[in-house]
Amino acid sequence: MGLTKQYLAYRAVDSFNIIASGRANVNFAIYNKIQGRYFAAAAAENVILWDLRLGERVLTLRRDKQEVTALRVSPDRLHVAAGYVDGVVEIFDLSNPEESICSLALHKSAVSVLRYDDQGIRLITGSLDTDLVVVDILEQAGRQRLIGHNAPITDVHFLERLALDHIAVSSSKDTQIKFWNLETQFCFKTIVDNRTEVWALAFTGALMVAGCGESTMNVYRLTRKDSNDVKTNALANAVEGLSVDDDDTISPINVKNCGVIQRAGKGRCVNLIADPSERVLSCHGTNDLIENFYFCTKDEAKQRLAKRLKKARKAKQIKEPEQKEEEVEEDVNDKNLSLSDEIKRLNSIKTRQKIKSLDILLGGQNELRVLVSLVNNSVHLYSLNTTSKDEDPKMLRSLNWQGHQSEVRSVCFSSDGLAIGSGSAESFKFWNRDSMQCLRSVSTDYILSCAFAPGDRYVLLGLKSGKLLIVDVGAADIVEEIPAHDQELWSITLLPDQNGCATGSSDCTVKLWTFELIDGNVKEMDVDGVTSTGNSRQVKVLSLLHKNTLKLEESVLCVQISSNMKYLAVGLLDSTVKIFFLDTFKFYLSLYGHKLPILCLDMSYDSTIIATGSADRNVKIWGLDFGDCHRSLFAHDDSVMALQFIPKTHMFFTCGKDGKIKQWDADTFDKIITLPGHIGEAYGLAISSNGRYLITCGSDRTLRLFERTDEPIVLQDIQEEEREEMENEKLATGEDHGMALLPGLKLPSKKTVGSEKAAESILECLDICKQYDLESEIKATLHPLMKALDVKTTTDFLLITLARIRSSDLEEALLLLPFAMVCELLTRLPSLIEERSDEIELLSKVTMFLFKIHMKPISGARHMKSLLQRIINLLTSEVNALRDCIGFNLHSLGLLQTEVEKREGIELFYEALQDKKKREKKRRQREKLKRQLIHMT
Repeated sequence: MGLTKQYLAYRAVDSFNIIASGRANVNFAIYNKIQGRYFAAAAAENVILWDLRLGERVLTLRRDKQEVTALRVSPDRLHVAAGYVDGVVEIFDLSNPEESICSLALHKSAVSVLRYDDQGIRLITGSLDTDLVVVDILEQAGRQRLIGHNAPITDVHFLERLALDHIAVSSSKDTQIKFWNLETQFCFKTIVDNRTEVWALAFTGALMVAGCGESTMNVYRLTRKDSNDVKTNALANAVEGLSVDDDDTISPINVKNCGVIQRAGKGRCVNLIADPSERVLSCHGTNDLIENFYFCTKDEAKQRLAKRLKKARKAKQIKEPEQKEEEVEEDVNDKNLSLSDEIKRLNSIKTRQKIKSLDILLGGQNELRVLVSLVNNSVHLYSLNTTSKDEDPKMLRSLNWQGHQSEVRSVCFSSDGLAIGSGSAESFKFWNRDSMQCLRSVSTDYILSCAFAPGDRYVLLGLKSGKLLIVDVGAADIVEEIPAHDQELWSITLLPDQNGCATGSSDCTVKLWTFELIDGNVKEMDVDGVTSTGNSRQVKVLSLLHKNTLKLEESVLCVQISSNMKYLAVGLLDSTVKIFFLDTFKFYLSLYGHKLPILCLDMSYDSTIIATGSADRNVKIWGLDFGDCHRSLFAHDDSVMALQFIPKTHMFFTCGKDGKIKQWDADTFDKIITLPGHIGEAYGLAISSNGRYLITCGSDRTLRLFERTDEPIVLQDIQEEEREEMENEKLATGEDHGMALLPGLKLPSKKTVGSEKAAESILECLDICKQYDLESEIKATLHPLMKALDVKTTTDFLLITLARIRSSDLEEALLLLPFAMVCELLTRLPSLIEERSDEIELLSKVTMFLFKIHMKPISGARHMKSLLQRIINLLTSEVNALRDCIGFNLHSLGLLQTEVEKREGIELFYEALQDKKKREKKRRQREKLKRQLIHMT
């Protein structure tokens, strides 16, 4: 079928105006080997790396459509893990930010917390679906799924400080703190002494601090149990008649509640952050106060205890002159230490707005840097001295110029399309379209509408108070403030002859204004921007002269003037559109049919069509000749907020409260394309005078820029893509995989469309291999898929098919295979292992998983026993050969290192080895002390 009409596609350029989303956290990051200067912040569906010194964004890590809900930078600060609202976790490399390293579908709902282990090899994730998933970063796949909480997960940590790598600690809104054994996926200890939700956990040494819904934070001391102590306690409990399987015999650690920390702020604790050295803990609640606590070393705590005892003796006058110092030192021991001796309160930081998240970094010279993201779309960096209480915290950097501090309600283009204006509740900003940088910012009241005046030197702003502002673009100053209306000024539209404008307001009036130039004084400024005293010059400035007023019976929500200067269209609160003659204000037409108020309207360039958008979610297209409704279109899932025709065409764009942006054809009444919209509501849009650029604003505080490309699109193809996308959202195999033989199985992955396609590719590959083997006896003809993958044998074809499946989707894909195909795959595995021993890791993973899932039917089939024995022997020999190869390479590298050190006279990796030796020495000392204590008991 031939093309009846060709359209050009609009593609997203970028989004800007947003600095940090309120839903996710912020993290310090290392970029170009510099620490403390860069940080990562979530910005709607993207993650932005910001430069604090220059106030510019350095990198943008992108993913379409879904909002970022959690963020975590790896311990080496080189990778960023981002969790999204759909339960997917993406891991990005800062050195190559174009694409993510891996994508993991783990949860059914939004990811609430991400946490790396000390080496950055494992990642544990918590979600609103109450599950925890442990991910192996190297294998790029989930390892364990921990199920036990009854409410959304709020925080989670690996417990590596007690040399227990297989233990994790999690908190939840169900008021519980759980300790998990990752090897058995079993919760061995639960703390239930919190009366309210546990919102955050932090570790400093052996202390665990839990922030809950009260103004106090519980402090727990964790100690590792010795195996001999466990046996002794178990035997004593058995003698006393207690159960041997008591909780104390199961848990490898002791948890003791040693007190509380009283916060100065009221309400619940939102975030608890400890610096990487675990010396400082910062927390904040639902207000604007950041509290900082310093955790002393054992020597510092003893010094504080001695000072406290000395003050107590002086106050009570107990201390005698002849008392020996040895007696004083006897009181200063570990048993007498309290939390007040171990924890020192630092100066608090008062911010300007409510706090959303924070991150801290303890640098040199005892300087604590606190990174704070606020609710008003701004980020501040504070500096605090941990040793001096006299020195107040100071703000080093602030990022607030790059974005509005409230939702953007109105946008407009300049006549040449090079500048963008955006208005919000507190300011109006001018943006460069190409660089997307803020050029000017003017503080104003709540802005509802805006428009560039002819010449682009001035901007007209309509306020919620009904005032009309004239702003000078170059000087970023308000030239004149006109009390145009008594209530909200909803709409400003320029006259087509560029000589004036029309305004519509909730006070039931439409006013016409004409432009005029009046004399005004402008103060001269020197080079540095300082106003020179007494120097001023007279220039002509823009002003508005009221010409006429049209009074109506209902509130005016939108106004538009036809390009031939003949008609004035007014959208009213009573769900009708009244059309008047512009010159005489004589009534011409009334367009009725909408069920809810008209929120937007626009007329085509030839003054033949008018399109209206309403809160009833419909767009109606009318003829201006007779006022007949050509077509009513169900446009959005919520109110249609903005509508505008593309210049010189009958195509128009709409945006609605459902966040979507759609393009329509008013001649054929077809929807052309749906552009990637806002997360939340879309409030307004504007199209450049040449129709090439589109800008939209929404409740996610982003300004999204789109550009028309030369790529033609066909409506049938677009409709087919949208249909496929809707079908892909619903899995054909269902969301939950119920295994008849393993009803309690919960894989650490989630079934996705990718896993279904991977299972289909395996089935197709096995069918092609079977067909090829049958035909090879007669004539060897390669299948087109085998030709496309450039393989000659079925063995290579099967291996490439398995290797092309993402690691996170592999287990789910194998789980979808029917048992007959599993047997077919197992019969081909021995030849695969023999011919391609270089892929032994992948083949071992496939074999082990299939055996784990289908062990009963496989072991029950007699014909499979010889195959099983062969696979076991092959895998054992190949894995042993790989182990020997790795060992040979390791010792060869050690030999080469020794030769290099002898020849060069240096020691390689000296600093790393010294750190390792120190850790080993401390560990041996701890073990020696434990042995001595055991012998003493």
